[in-house]
Amino acid sequence: MSYSPNLSSAFNSTTMRTQKMAVSGMCSHCSADCTGTCEIGTSAMRGAMAVYPNSMGAFMVGSEKTMPIDYSHFNINGRVFGAMGVPATVEDANFYAVNLEQTIGIDNPIKMSIPVILPALLKPNLDDYLAGAAMMGIPAIIGESVLGKYPDDVVWENGKVVKYEKLKDLLECYRKYQKDAGVVILQCNGEDDAFGLPDYAIKEAGVTALEIKFGQSAKGTQAAIPVKDLATALAKKAAGDIILPDPTDEKVQEAYAKKACPPFIWYMKQHFWTEEYLVARVAELREMGLKNLFFKMAGYDVADMEKVLRIAAACKADMVTFDGAGGGSGFSPCKMMNEWGYPAILIEAALVPVCKKLEAEGLLLPAIAVTGGFATEDQVYKALALGAPYVKAVGLCRSTMAAAMTGKKIGELLEAGTVPNHVKAFGTTKEEVFAELGTLRWIYGEDADMFSTGAIGAYSYLKRIAFGLQHFATLNRKFDVKYIDQSDLIPLTKEAKDILNGTWF
Repeated sequence: MSYSPNLSSAFNSTTMRTQKMAVSGMCSHCSADCTGTCEIGTSAMRGAMAVYPNSMGAFMVGSEKTMPIDYSHFNINGRVFGAMGVPATVEDANFYAVNLEQTIGIDNPIKMSIPVILPALLKPNLDDYLAGAAMMGIPAIIGESVLGKYPDDVVWENGKVVKYEKLKDLLECYRKYQKDAGVVILQCNGEDDAFGLPDYAIKEAGVTALEIKFGQSAKGTQAAIPVKDLATALAKKAAGDIILPDPTDEKVQEAYAKKACPPFIWYMKQHFWTEEYLVARVAELREMGLKNLFFKMAGYDVADMEKVLRIAAACKADMVTFDGAGGGSGFSPCKMMNEWGYPAILIEAALVPVCKKLEAEGLLLPAIAVTGGFATEDQVYKALALGAPYVKAVGLCRSTMAAAMTGKKIGELLEAGTVPNHVKAFGTTKEEVFAELGTLRWIYGEDADMFSTGAIGAYSYLKRIAFGLQHFATLNRKFDVKYIDQSDLIPLTKEAKDILNGTWF
């Protein structure tokens, strides 16, 4: 059987004419009079840019590939005797006694209320995504290329950003809800660094935590983005971007005027971080006020994953997030989202022995987070168990954003008085529908009544994750997240046994 999807995809709103597919993914009966409804048909019309989804807009996108190994290959163990972390009594050993809090950070500790982070995003409802994380008391990351989100608001001087008020607005989405846990983090890629974004963010916007991006599971290379016209291409070229064909070339301009010119493409610069550069750069940023350093890595070659951990140790990074296939959410090639990189489960299988090796060498390791395809508490628990004791958090990216979007939409429908039937089962008012509103009032007082329903939705989803984790921890009689380990997993397949036994690789 093939694990890859056929040549129809929600990425491009494509469909197949026949149900049975060849190994190629094509229709079994390819007709000469077909109007090109599949991905090949789209490619016939759109050429090179059919590599990317054409259904971006307000959508989130994610891998459509069925992986041959995932966390469903494990069940969660259970125990009935004793208790770890609390006295083994009816009064003490209950769901609410499970401590999900932990602290990460080498020189500047960061408290996390639950073992979850919200990985880098820029759309489609970032405000509520950040707010929900702050309410929950967990770290959240503002994604790379944030300067491109509101380009008209960026003030430049000699190729460096010197003013960007929108960044302050985004940071405030998190900070105004923050209590005593969590941190808002700004992600930077190589171009962001070249533009001086980290310097501006620390000095002028009060950013204390940065995430250096090496890669993500959906987009192992930087993007190639179409540019709409010659004027835009010239402006981007003048700003230092790589634009091909070269819009300043007179022959290209003549061809463009005759409509005989290839499409202009903006090629975002690839990352070429080195340990030498990063150690020096991080020291410089710490002098400016940087307190916490994060890295973002994906499922590249295992040797590369090890090297990133070595660089992280040299830079005294606080956490490295490893993003597993299949991914989504960025401007990512369709087939890259489906067909490259290690799934999160195999990243963990590879990292545990690597971490043991580096630890034996005396390296000061960062905390590790894994992300990529997680949405429910059972998956989070399994990931924490499989990666123990090194994996301290699980990233809930698209799922939390989905909750933020749902909360926002339901709030709009409640205001309009057009409540869907499935929602009416809970009620017809904000107070009736959003069960955690009372909890937020308990924490924030009357201010909670002014919170957006999108933020409430994100927070409520994370509360469900937390309570679910407490159930599984109680099931194993482990009343602190630090006790979760591989003994909490039951392998259901040979592949799962190979992963637990360390014999997969």
